[in-house]
Amino acid sequence: MSTERDEVAVVGAGLAGCLLACFLARRGYPVALYERRPDPRTGTVERGRSINLALSERGLDALRRIGLDEQVMADALPMRGRMIHPVEGESQFQSYSVSGDRAINSISRGALNNALLDAATALPGVRVAFDHRLVGLDPVGGEMTFETPQGKVTATASVVLGADGAGSAVRGQLLAYGGLTESLDFLDYGYKELTIPPIGGEFALDPGALHIWPRGTSMMIALPNPDRSFTCTLFWPTHGTRSFASLSSPAAIERFFADHYPDLVPLAPNLVDDYQHNPVGVLGTVRCTPWQVAGRVGLLGDAAHAIVPFYGQGANCAFEDVVELDRCLDECDDEWAAALPLFQHRRQDDAEAIARMALANFVEMRDKVTSPVFRTRKKVEHALERALPGRYVSQYELVSFSTTPYARVRRRVRRQYAVVGAVAAGAAALLAAGVGAALGRRR
Repeated sequence: MSTERDEVAVVGAGLAGCLLACFLARRGYPVALYERRPDPRTGTVERGRSINLALSERGLDALRRIGLDEQVMADALPMRGRMIHPVEGESQFQSYSVSGDRAINSISRGALNNALLDAATALPGVRVAFDHRLVGLDPVGGEMTFETPQGKVTATASVVLGADGAGSAVRGQLLAYGGLTESLDFLDYGYKELTIPPIGGEFALDPGALHIWPRGTSMMIALPNPDRSFTCTLFWPTHGTRSFASLSSPAAIERFFADHYPDLVPLAPNLVDDYQHNPVGVLGTVRCTPWQVAGRVGLLGDAAHAIVPFYGQGANCAFEDVVELDRCLDECDDEWAAALPLFQHRRQDDAEAIARMALANFVEMRDKVTSPVFRTRKKVEHALERALPGRYVSQYELVSFSTTPYARVRRRVRRQYAVVGAVAAGAAALLAAGVGAALGRRR
């Protein structure tokens, strides 16, 4: 393997791009990181765009590989289950794991991005160019054109990797080139952020849970922050009589929340201001193929396969992409023309699997968590996990607390449900036969 390597360009200095830069620099590659925004460590965060991350095992596994896990986890807040807030009555806690001790971790997206950016730029051979918006790309020659505050500039790299999110400029350039096809499946739901500040310097809600206000066709969640506030995210329809578009005046906003989120109102003094001024974000699933062109331009993370956020796996999945690409480079002796197609082959089924599970989890969180049938099923599932340790494991635990490939998780869970269904049907048949025999004897 050559000790001198050509420079790799990574477009996007967000979470996935910065992690990727760390992995590539560790392999000995010079890396040029290009980011369309200013340096996030010195600028201001766009209002209402923070969406906390639920960092779980897949993301932690990637961070351990570059020695960043302990630093990141120092400010993490573990959430061991869901706290369900009904319109009336007491809140109900639902543990994520059968043991009750496993947790997903609330992490500030901005703080994690800054930590990864610091880690990347501290490595030899990594340079970052902010305020560089990609507007042109020749996938065969590797030439890129950027718009900057000083005008257009060009750069060339032996390999160009797009880690620039769901609205990827790299993917857009490849689409215009004719190198791939894409599908964008947007939900008729959006999201808006609200804030619950600390009360008397303490958390206003239990910080050890992810809080959910399920309301049938809509919901709100809240994740804790290190400053003892909570970031709330409303997931509502974008149109209709009960949607973001239907509320405008302060009185209408206050009245609606008093009716549907009564326990939130006394905890959110800036509710009306947040609602009126924070933007509505879009939610959707991005699919494209292929993920690479000419063996020298590739996509990963949301740029290749963005998903909705309802399983908390977007960043975790992107981090796992970086780990898998690193494995592919190992197996292909750093031949990018072989590693990039292998990476897609290894990850595309997993990306599709988590995309489908994330959509299904939206329905579960929004509609099912308050159902007695759902709660009973969870109790049965936890009982099976205790009775069959290691043999029966819930989908949530496999997704959040393991690195089992997503596609394998789906297959395993389907088999588990089939077995449980067969056992339940058999038990019902035996019960019916017993009842029938007893009735026959009485006659």
